[in-house]
Amino acid sequence: MWARFRHYFKGFPAQEKVAQLMVMYGLRVHEGNVYAGEIKLSDTAMARAAGVDRRVVTATVETIDKNAELRAFYDALRPVCHLREIAPLMNWGAIEIVPTNASKPGILAGVAAIIAQAGISIRQVIMDDPEIVDDPHGFIVTEAPVPERLLPQIKQVDGVKSVVLH
Repeated sequence: MWARFRHYFKGFPAQEKVAQLMVMYGLRVHEGNVYAGEIKLSDTAMARAAGVDRRVVTATVETIDKNAELRAFYDALRPVCHLREIAPLMNWGAIEIVPTNASKPGILAGVAAIIAQAGISIRQVIMDDPEIVDDPHGFIVTEAPVPERLLPQIKQVDGVKSVVLH
């Protein structure tokens, strides 16, 4: 995915860094501003998070606004509430899947089938995009904790390198 947009930031590595950060966090650009959902973010806050000067954020937003393809893409981004960390507080389950190859089809289907056969509902699934994240993992939050007895079955799913219970 990123290869499709990289050329727009060619020669501007700091802008590329900001643009990638925006994708990773689902921050959208709308009418010259950066938003997390409906919350407008300051260029200074973005710059601090990206480790760049505020003017780089301004320039990145201008680059995005000048191009119809970038503008459409960045205007459609949305942040996602990740439930992994709060799962134990809610008495839910959370497992992390470390794939051998995150692009391999069927990993999620295989793991979800094992969880479903155990009679456990899945609340949320978040799979890291291998083109955005260097070491992509999958996260599954369940209505009830996943019993340890299921781990050997989950590890046997084709494409699963390891499993971590949270």
